[in-house]
Amino acid sequence: MKQKRGLYVLVVVVVLAIVAALVFWPKQEEESAGESPVHTVDDLAGASIGVQIGTIGDINASDYEAEGSTIARYTKGADAIQALKQGKVDCVIIDEQPANAFVERNSDLSILSEEFAVEEYAICIAKENTELLDEVNAAIQTLKDNGTLEKIIQNYIGDSTKGQYPYESPDVDRSNGELVIATNATFEPYEYVDSGEIVGIDIDMSQAIADELGMELVVQDMEFDSIISAVQTGKADMGVAGLTVTEDRLKSINFTDSYTTSTQVIIVRNGTVAKTLSFSERIYENFVKNDRWQNLTQGLLNTIKISFVAVLIGISLGFLIAVLRATCDMTGKYAPLNWLLKAYLTVIRGTPVMVQLLIIYYVIFASTSYPVMVACLAFGLNSSAYVAEIVRGGIMSIDPGQFEAGRSLGFSYAQTMWHFILPQAFKNVLPALGNEFIVLLKETSISGYIGIVDLTRGGDYIRSRTYDAFMPLIAVALIYLIIVMGLSKLVSMMEARLKNDGRN
Repeated sequence: MKQKRGLYVLVVVVVLAIVAALVFWPKQEEESAGESPVHTVDDLAGASIGVQIGTIGDINASDYEAEGSTIARYTKGADAIQALKQGKVDCVIIDEQPANAFVERNSDLSILSEEFAVEEYAICIAKENTELLDEVNAAIQTLKDNGTLEKIIQNYIGDSTKGQYPYESPDVDRSNGELVIATNATFEPYEYVDSGEIVGIDIDMSQAIADELGMELVVQDMEFDSIISAVQTGKADMGVAGLTVTEDRLKSINFTDSYTTSTQVIIVRNGTVAKTLSFSERIYENFVKNDRWQNLTQGLLNTIKISFVAVLIGISLGFLIAVLRATCDMTGKYAPLNWLLKAYLTVIRGTPVMVQLLIIYYVIFASTSYPVMVACLAFGLNSSAYVAEIVRGGIMSIDPGQFEAGRSLGFSYAQTMWHFILPQAFKNVLPALGNEFIVLLKETSISGYIGIVDLTRGGDYIRSRTYDAFMPLIAVALIYLIIVMGLSKLVSMMEARLKNDGRN
């Protein structure tokens, strides 16, 4: 008990130390990573280049790998920018408008005047969905002809027009169903989170297209490299995220007519030193401004929901598998069943949970558009394999004489297992089960790959807007830590209660 109290005291001291360090964090200049060695496109050869994985910048930068360049691929453009600021890469290749947003908030960064490439954005639609492709192309042309598309773009781009032309959806008949779009809301000004809502050029344009088609718009946010897969498998009707038409992409997906043109630019460090915000300013920027704290609360609710349902699935299925396997081992019967259960456990425990999540979402439940339900099932199935082996180990650790005693008293096999064996096994494996549930809680942090806003992704939203990696990540880590401490305390109380019951 003293050791546990000491552990809690240590955790509290660490948390207080972090808070104290932040409170008294001086408002001073931070050390610069130095000017980037890249000054022109010709300097890219042999340089370290940061890109967002799966983007046209990634594809174009790959040509320089043969010239000795190192390509660092990040899931988010903001992460590439953070790496640039810290000197981990020499430059970042990205679209012009997001680059302008990055540079506007980071005085130590600049955009090279020399353009890297010019590209045209289009909407991706599944190969077999030619009817929707024609309808969306017609809608885009209408929006171009009546000036709506131009005003949507001007509302987000331009010093004199920004915020002047907000799109207002008209009152139209929406009896034609839902138009589901897949996007990646970390790409300002095309799609990003503001005040808890996904907004941007692509979102307003998609809403205008839905209005033209008489449909209700549904937005699914996910990782950029998952968008085309989501459209191919029918999870979404369209992919709208600053996508560029390439020959490789055309082999697996269709694209609409282009709706805007963008320029690929190179961001570099300019050698100046950025100012460090004070603690109160960082708190305001990361959590108070535009109600960014809502990203964490929304993500926390989804994390708790997924974890709770997955735990129920894991316990129920895990106990069932454990009893069946223990029965097969003790009786020597039902060999085919035992082989199937062993195969299930081998596959589940032998493959990464992320791969299982993606397979279940994009392959097994390809026609289902309920990512939270799929996540609950995927994490529950994964947990069940570990719970099964934990519980089976507990069952097999019980003295066989106990089972024989129960049968000699006239109890059936099932009654003996339920009333005598399982209670003792549960008591023995409770600490291991508690640890498995804690691991499950943290595993849900990959839910963002199938379009779920979990706690970790909520922190990512904040980072994509403030470019402050420390504060959002520390906030997410502290929330997880508090939840884990609560679960650990609950398991300890149950353990103590079972010990007391055993003495009685």
